[in-house]
Amino acid sequence: MYKGKRVYAIVLAGGTSQRFGMGIPKQFVKLAGKSVLEHTLDVFENHPLIDEIYLVVNPSYRIMAEEILARNVYKRVSKILNGGKTRQESSMAGVKAIPDEDSFVLIHDAVRPFVSDRIITNVLEKLVDYESVDVAIPATDTIVKVRNGIVVEIPNRNELMYGQTPQGFQTRVIKRAYELFEKNPISSTDDCSLILKYNLGEIGVVQGERFNIKITYPEDLYCADKIFQIKSREVSTIDEDLLRQLKGKVIVVFGGSRGIGRAICEVSQYYGAKAYSFSRSNGCDVSKPEDVQRALKNVYEAESRIDYVVNTAAVLRMGVLESRDYDSIMSELMTNYFGTVTVAKESFDYLCKTHGALLLFASSSYTRGRSLYSIYSSTKAAIVNFAQALAEEWAPFGCSVNVLNPERTNTEMRRENFGNEDPETLLDPKLVAKIALIVLMSKFSGQVIDVRKVSIT
Repeated sequence: MYKGKRVYAIVLAGGTSQRFGMGIPKQFVKLAGKSVLEHTLDVFENHPLIDEIYLVVNPSYRIMAEEILARNVYKRVSKILNGGKTRQESSMAGVKAIPDEDSFVLIHDAVRPFVSDRIITNVLEKLVDYESVDVAIPATDTIVKVRNGIVVEIPNRNELMYGQTPQGFQTRVIKRAYELFEKNPISSTDDCSLILKYNLGEIGVVQGERFNIKITYPEDLYCADKIFQIKSREVSTIDEDLLRQLKGKVIVVFGGSRGIGRAICEVSQYYGAKAYSFSRSNGCDVSKPEDVQRALKNVYEAESRIDYVVNTAAVLRMGVLESRDYDSIMSELMTNYFGTVTVAKESFDYLCKTHGALLLFASSSYTRGRSLYSIYSSTKAAIVNFAQALAEEWAPFGCSVNVLNPERTNTEMRRENFGNEDPETLLDPKLVAKIALIVLMSKFSGQVIDVRKVSIT
């Protein structure tokens, strides 16, 4: 419930993709390990304000959609509806299926898999003041109106925006729009245009995002794949109620003797979790599988469960590649990357039993290698790639894998390598720890979560 109103999301996946040219509709094409439709459904399934999801499909592809729902066990998808020949007919099928009028409804294109939690939340917030809400971004190109191959108008770009979805409505208003549509059909490319044409009230606007692209042509898949590689998400609020749910959970932290790892142990214990710390200081080297095996086995024998595993263990060494000796390079690679692989591999069986979560750590250098830190940067990039692949492998077992990417943090390793810095410019390790614990309890997987000092409240 949001503001006392039930929230429905209608995901339109009824297109046949005649312009796509790949044999199957674009919503069923694989992208970053999942179909486009799955990526889109994941966003609405995991958004805390969505109560029910209605999936509207082309009857010819209903079986494919049903297989996706069965494979993912979506709890909020309550209806799968046959759509019509046009977008309006498909939207109408979803709207008419809503059993009440005193609610909110979001209507979204299935082929926009990058819609963010922020957009969804902002649309719902706007629906408190407006009966209809559109999502749009400012037009950056000049829009040219053409008739019969001739330019007839060039509108003022300052007054133009590119429309996106989801579009939001108070349910009674969009139901009224489709009642009028049945009596007097008109051509329109989206649902807000019906509100305008039938004069059903003002339409508020929520700022969209450049990444919220619509996959229309085959080349869009290439762009979408690149977006998946670089796109990250943020946890911008500290949910104390969620953190209190840590009580009784068992957490294993590798690299837990100092820095962010130690902070995770301390914060989780404060909220009632049982945290076990392992590092070289107590005889556990993550680059040695037997050490990791022994640590996990001992915790499991003591607690009979392991809910979460975190690996913060890392080595940071400076130097141009030509100056580095192979022993130091191998040591850094073995700790940072092979150690991560070892922790993941040895944790899998334990996390499967609890449908638990694994959290790994990147660094701001993972997106672009930095001179003097080529080995460290490349290991952090490898960790992100590894986690994205592992998230797909572990999904059928109900386990999540994510990567935390904190900005500069006030840790021992930071001070040892960079000397004195203004602490006001650095993240507090305990703040990063709280975000880490929230991510462990989240429902998403395969994500890079940025932690920025300026965005946390």
